[in-house]
Amino acid sequence: MDDEKWREKLTPEQYHILREKGTERPFANKYYNHKEKGVYKCAACDIDLFDSETKYDSGSGWPSFWQCISKDNVAVKKDYSIAYMPRVEVLCNQCQSHLGHVFEDGPEPTGLRYCINSAALNFEGE
Repeated sequence: MDDEKWREKLTPEQYHILREKGTERPFANKYYNHKEKGVYKCAACDIDLFDSETKYDSGSGWPSFWQCISKDNVAVKKDYSIAYMPRVEVLCNQCQSHLGHVFEDGPEPTGLRYCINSAALNFEGE
């Protein structure tokens, strides 16, 4: 999809996060404290990304998950945009939209913390 179509499809906040690799403010986002059961999907292409069963409160201020639904749906890549703090970016593997970052300080059984922007997600309840 070209840039003009993305701008038509997404809200300005979603566009900034998903297409320009932005980050929303911690603690002031839609899904940070969300507790319903269901599936979190990519806000750009609607592919399943995370199950509510793997969501937990990391204290970071963003929705955090210890596992994605399928490694086929989520891609990761090294992010050197902040020179002093290399990170691992999380992308939707279907539309290549920026979702957030993954860190190796999460709970068992994976030890991972997928730190995801709420604006990158849509929720579908059970």
